Amino acid sequence: MRSHETHKVVTFGIPSYNAAADMDHCITSILEGSGYAPDIEIIIVDDGSVDETPAKADEWEARYPGIIRAVHQENGGHGIAVLSGLREAQGTYYKVVDSDDWLDASALSTMLTILRGFEERGLRVDLFISNYVYEKVHEGTHQTIGYRSALPRKKIFGWEEVGHFRPDQNLLMHSLCYRTDVLRAADLPLPAHTFYVDNIYAYVPLPRCKTLYYADIDLYRYFIGREGQSVNEQTMVKRLDQQFRITRIMMEAYHLYDEVEPTRLRSYMMHYFTMMMTICTVFSKLSDNPEAKVWTRDLWRDLKTYDERMYRHARYGVLGVSTNLPTRVGNKFTVGAYHLASKIFKFN
Repeated sequence: MRSHETHKVVTFGIPSYNAAADMDHCITSILEGSGYAPDIEIIIVDDGSVDETPAKADEWEARYPGIIRAVHQENGGHGIAVLSGLREAQGTYYKVVDSDDWLDASALSTMLTILRGFEERGLRVDLFISNYVYEKVHEGTHQTIGYRSALPRKKIFGWEEVGHFRPDQNLLMHSLCYRTDVLRAADLPLPAHTFYVDNIYAYVPLPRCKTLYYADIDLYRYFIGREGQSVNEQTMVKRLDQQFRITRIMMEAYHLYDEVEPTRLRSYMMHYFTMMMTICTVFSKLSDNPEAKVWTRDLWRDLKTYDERMYRHARYGVLGVSTNLPTRVGNKFTVGAYHLASKIFKFN
């Protein structure tokens, strides 16, 4: 970093593919929420877009040269765009904001005050956690996912102080702001041209995070419900092979019971991984692709070979048993239970 440049407290990476219609709202929300502060940085990663995104990214950089930078790359997919932003980041912290989402102004102001406080007092915090809000476009509703029942507030803490996470309380990419050096050291295995990489992003770095801080603020606004969105059920069925690819990468990231020491973290990660196995299993039942059943069988077999203990926890817990019921009636029960859960927890 050149000496005359302002030290950056946080870098916001914005992966942008054909995002011309949405990116202005996203970028403006960060600029306005931060009060155009010189100690933040926005990196717009144009992922080989073929619309107005590249030109818009350059315009934004020209307007705010000390704050916004445009990075152009060949199309590599969301994960590669996240890594490009991370590679370029100069901030102590790094937060991904997807181009069709946005940040709440007053919550962002609070976050910046807290992060600046860490810097001023020389406190090392590896992971800053905040709430996110599902903005359900087609329903005109929103639902906040918060962690006050699971995490201590207004203090720096370690994993041993973490409580129980409900099924709707997973730490997703939207809720996480990592220290940049922690994220780089995690050497994230994000594959190119693959959806659902945010699961790897929200899983693999966790054991490297020794100190955490939770702010009970509704920072991230997650725009959900657009047709063709990657979490839309029909789209998930269509991209089932990618879901399996991501789950395998997560499986091979850790032997959880040997390599993750804090009990509460291990328990949380095992639950998260089990949820990924469950999604693969359920969606293979929703799929017309005859190969899907084979993928499921092979995935469970490979998990058993990779780590018997992880296999037992995933396969013989409530989720594993209820999603692997034999016969057509069992299949119907599994799919029905999934649809009920998605209504209760609103995850797609």
